[in-house]
Amino acid sequence: MTVLVIAEHDHASVKGATLNTVTAALKCNGDVHILVAGANAGPAAAAAAQIAGVSKVLHADSEALAHGLAENMTAQILALAQSYSHILFPATASGKNIAPRLAAKLDVGQISDVTRVDGPDTFERPIYAGNAMATVQSSEAIKVITVRTTGFDAASASGGTAAIESLAAVAASDKSTFIGSEIARNDRPELTAAKIIVSGGRALGSSEKFTELLTPLADKLGAAIGASRAAVDAGYAPNDWQIGQTGKIVAPQLYIAAGISGAIQHLAGMKDSKVIVAINKDAEAPIFSVADYGLEADLFVAVPELVAAL
Repeated sequence: MTVLVIAEHDHASVKGATLNTVTAALKCNGDVHILVAGANAGPAAAAAAQIAGVSKVLHADSEALAHGLAENMTAQILALAQSYSHILFPATASGKNIAPRLAAKLDVGQISDVTRVDGPDTFERPIYAGNAMATVQSSEAIKVITVRTTGFDAASASGGTAAIESLAAVAASDKSTFIGSEIARNDRPELTAAKIIVSGGRALGSSEKFTELLTPLADKLGAAIGASRAAVDAGYAPNDWQIGQTGKIVAPQLYIAAGISGAIQHLAGMKDSKVIVAINKDAEAPIFSVADYGLEADLFVAVPELVAAL
């Protein structure tokens, strides 16, 4: 039994989500291979070969794979699929884009957002916005899985000695073409990889107050800044800051929630954080039910006092 992990990378290095996915793959009780598909992605393939537990790196290099288009990536994976019992993706925007297409092409059911591997055919995943956990068993010959990376520790990025095998890249699909991208630049840590996150909700009242209160605190802590869906919908914060079921799933060492009531969809995205601190003047706010430390206070007073104390 051999397991294939589809690497997420920037052509120069492997992203952290891949390391968590390798850990999940190792629990499937088979040899673990990694596919690095991209353009001029030799450095990423070399980095993947260093990951502990990986026995082989498959490197496909082509301009058609430069932007990770689902049509081209799926065709590349399909060329390999019959050699594998499991194909794992990180449950990121990229993984969620490619995995469903692959599962449809293979005519198998996809297993999404796996948080635990109980055996080669048995997995745990959240349902009902994380309010319940389902244990599912798959009899598919090839199991297509997306892995919720917060559920697994990262594999060591060094110590591995995997061989690198070059593959012939598949021809580009004529079904889609990459036109361009607008990528937001951020000097702060990436949300999904940050060890500390300061997050704000609708109670902040405006984008100006959101920035005025949370930025100094994040600066003091070296933290990423997140937001609830309500804050994003109100225009206080950009979409890529949204944390929750329909945003990003995070599990930092420290999560500070300021003015966030704790709606189910938000809790689904951050409740695995190691330490949760909630600041809210509503003593009945659901966020306090998951918080390790709760401060019932006016955030417009408490946050500046916290910044001053730091």
